[in-house]
Amino acid sequence: MRIIGGILRGLRLNPPKNLPVRPTTDLAKEALFNILQNQIDFEGIKVLDLFCGTGNISFEFASREAEKVISVDRSIHCINYVKDTTRQHHLEQIKTFKADVFKFLEMETEQFDLIFADPPYDLNGIPEIPKIVFEKQLLLPGGLLIVEHQSMQNLSNHPAFVVQRKYGHSSFSFFRSFEQ
Repeated sequence: MRIIGGILRGLRLNPPKNLPVRPTTDLAKEALFNILQNQIDFEGIKVLDLFCGTGNISFEFASREAEKVISVDRSIHCINYVKDTTRQHHLEQIKTFKADVFKFLEMETEQFDLIFADPPYDLNGIPEIPKIVFEKQLLLPGGLLIVEHQSMQNLSNHPAFVVQRKYGHSSFSFFRSFEQ
């Protein structure tokens, strides 16, 4: 894994092999950030990274000068790796929470410019993520929710769904909050 853009561009990340993760591939991540680059200004945004795992996506946003990145995962090993890497590279804008993502979402009240969710592909509640995010109004007006999931899964029945982009067995489904 490597950081593909921003101030830490080219930095190789070497998480422990025993983390319970399936990191977003560099190819898919590069495609995702190429799409985002044309839609948002990264500098100063607030990001929520759900099921953060290795922190791969959190580090990418921090490298691109996001103002605040909240990283949530239920694995203490993942959270400790993200914390250690954050300290090592002086990424003070990243804050970590060890929590079940669904419980975290139910209690969260802050609004974000962008929410990224990369749940385990076998998780039954993936379609619940957009439902909860929009019911709780966790996105700022015009904000973006991106859910990574298996390409065979279809999340397009949510009213805020915009598009699904496929990259092999992985897909990103994009949802946008309406301007208020």
